[in-house]
Amino acid sequence: MKTDSTVQDGILFVRFSGDLIGSPDSQQILDIVNSHLGDSILNCAIDLSNVRYINSTGIGVLVSLLTKYRSRGGELVLISPAEHPRKMLALTKLNAIFTIADDDAAAVEQLKAVS
Repeated sequence: MKTDSTVQDGILFVRFSGDLIGSPDSQQILDIVNSHLGDSILNCAIDLSNVRYINSTGIGVLVSLLTKYRSRGGELVLISPAEHPRKMLALTKLNAIFTIADDDAAAVEQLKAVS
């Protein structure tokens, strides 16, 4: 799994590619988010368009991140989940909990609307 992160307009963008299945990747993701939460970044957009596969541990990481942001008065948006992550979100009914955007611009618009 490859992870890339940038901050734009006060929003943390995290882009994943590969498989989101836990193990050391989970800790790396949480470390990235925690370091930016310390910088008072309260909104996050996670790009799942290049994630081929996600398991229950990966779903758990996403739920954990959502909880971190919402408990601090922020929000998290998922950007364009690929086919398998989209199916897993629907299967677990988490598509009703997460906000899903089609692209970066839509994510920014949705995050600014709740701020």
